[in-house]
Amino acid sequence: MFSEHLKIDQHIKKRLYIGLLGLSLTTLLFILFLAWWIVSRQGLLLNKVILTVVVAVIICFFLVLGLGLVALVWSIWHAKTIPSLENVMYTATNVLFPFALQFGKWLGVDEDKIKNSYIQVSNQLVKTTVKSQPKKRILILAPHCLQWVECPHKITIDVNNCRECGKCPVESLLKIARQYQVNLVVATGGTFARKFIKEYRPEAVVAIACERDLTSGLQDTVGLPVMGVVNQRPEGPCCNTLVDLGKVEEAIKFFQEGG
Repeated sequence: MFSEHLKIDQHIKKRLYIGLLGLSLTTLLFILFLAWWIVSRQGLLLNKVILTVVVAVIICFFLVLGLGLVALVWSIWHAKTIPSLENVMYTATNVLFPFALQFGKWLGVDEDKIKNSYIQVSNQLVKTTVKSQPKKRILILAPHCLQWVECPHKITIDVNNCRECGKCPVESLLKIARQYQVNLVVATGGTFARKFIKEYRPEAVVAIACERDLTSGLQDTVGLPVMGVVNQRPEGPCCNTLVDLGKVEEAIKFFQEGG
């Protein structure tokens, strides 16, 4: 019963972001048409010609985004990908993200809820578009806020400095990394996260972070399969955060088994 409820909740989250994408695209098209209609009714013929060409190019771009949005909905609904439209789907998802976020704010939707929905959609895209070959080089990218706030040991340089005292999830993540023979690093921010990705050159990444850091990280790593796991913040942001270890293992298994 609980698992069924969880699946329904996840579908709602995905629909939230997809709905905002559709609203953003429709509104932008309407604004573009309105601007074209106002300007085209006055001015020189040359200006009208130039305006028509510019608008035509922009409309073509929006049509591509619309195609990507339709392909995205189809892909999520059928849990399959359309190989020829994968790049278009990712483009539509990322280009329209700031507009969807802004429209959501205007409608009173919580920002973290929108970003969480974006992460759900991104994860689903990875599940449907990742290649069938198993991934060998997998990197678990964890935030330093998972570490017990009073711990004196610096694990951002070397996670093996962890004494595995059990006071924070880092111990469990180390055990998971050893069990599945994957790399685990702890980053203090986006700069170090990118540094670790360049250093380890993973075929796939399991990224743990808050909604804000995950959304920016996912957009920075387009082309690299990344499964995002949102952390839990019972004591507030950036302090003794937790993570669903089951979701981390599930993501690793997905990559290792080749989807």
